[in-house]
Amino acid sequence: MKNNQRPFIYSIILIFGVLAVISCDDVLPKPKAMLRLEYSKPVYEAFQPNDCPYAFDRNIHAKVIDEKYCSVNLKYPELDGTIYLSYRNVDGDLKELLSDVQKMTYEHVVKADNILEQPYDNAKARKFGMFYEVTGNAASQSQFYLTDSVSHFITGSIYFNTRPNYDSILPAAVYLKDDVRRIMESLEWR
Repeated sequence: MKNNQRPFIYSIILIFGVLAVISCDDVLPKPKAMLRLEYSKPVYEAFQPNDCPYAFDRNIHAKVIDEKYCSVNLKYPELDGTIYLSYRNVDGDLKELLSDVQKMTYEHVVKADNILEQPYDNAKARKFGMFYEVTGNAASQSQFYLTDSVSHFITGSIYFNTRPNYDSILPAAVYLKDDVRRIMESLEWR
């Protein structure tokens, strides 16, 4: 190696050494953070499907689609989810209707971590039913039914247009569960 190359090599070594020392600050871990999703505050208005024997308070952020045979789908574009409501006349087959709802709910047991049953009873308003809260990676995060035990029977369920991932859809599921509870509490038979 020639004498005139030594200063150049020493300068390169010195530059790398300085860079190594400067870049070796104390490494601080980033604090754990969660994505915070904020949705529009719910605003409710009275809603009665066309010529149907029931009415309820609906969130104005939900678009009413597929309103047929007194069944209604409430689509939430901001959440990419839908509340499906189906109406049936009891016509003496209440046990069969109840059995169908329970069967449909418990089909989610394969993927669900838990299914919590919450009875609903409002004798003064002639509303009796059940709210099913489904936790885990099930297709539906909650389902419910309401009946007057004589003439009317309504079922409802929440579905999202995505592959079930409970942790990811939890904020949206909680938002829609609150809307379902509002539907159940405000529902009136006509």
